[in-house]
Amino acid sequence: MTLAYPLSDPRGARPAATLAETFERLGARMHFARDEEIYAQDDDADLLFQVVSGVVRTSRLTADGRRQVGDFYYPGDIFGLEPGPDHRFAAEALSACELMAVRRASVRAAAGEFEFNRAILEAARQEMERLQEHVLLLGRKSACERVASFLISLAQGRSDGPVELSMGRQDIADYLGLTIETVSRMLTRLQGEAIVEFPSLRAFRVRRWTALEALAG
Repeated sequence: MTLAYPLSDPRGARPAATLAETFERLGARMHFARDEEIYAQDDDADLLFQVVSGVVRTSRLTADGRRQVGDFYYPGDIFGLEPGPDHRFAAEALSACELMAVRRASVRAAAGEFEFNRAILEAARQEMERLQEHVLLLGRKSACERVASFLISLAQGRSDGPVELSMGRQDIADYLGLTIETVSRMLTRLQGEAIVEFPSLRAFRVRRWTALEALAG
């Protein structure tokens, strides 16, 4: 999967600081419209990106044409930091996005080989944690548990107000390994039981946290 981690994560303080300093000094601002491709699957991984505003989705097409959504990245996240020379996942703007981009070679030159490798290793460790959580979600949870877990991941740490749902139902389905019909049915169930409410198609509010957490398993 595409490697990414928030610069504020204290566990990766020095590697994060290395990248933060490089983005601040050498980063170039780039703007992408909604649904615009940032890079394609198997493109050269010569640029690193930091999300300034908006939301980014990574995805990969399988040999039979099915799509798997890798993850969603928010302001402060870095993505595109691959362990190899190519991007295994494509990246697209889910909404109008502002990104900071810096060349991988510039990070290596500015930080030095040792610090650059530390950043790669720290990102790989944190991404492995994300991957393990995703595998658990796909392999051990029911459809309702997956949807509930996903909503919790979006709403944690947010205010009691509406939480923006930047992705559509198909994106959620492709991330959770479900059909869009199943996702819609689970969301309707959660709303019908007054666990969550949807003031609009692209926003939700958690009304009963304990019930949602119980459903998430």
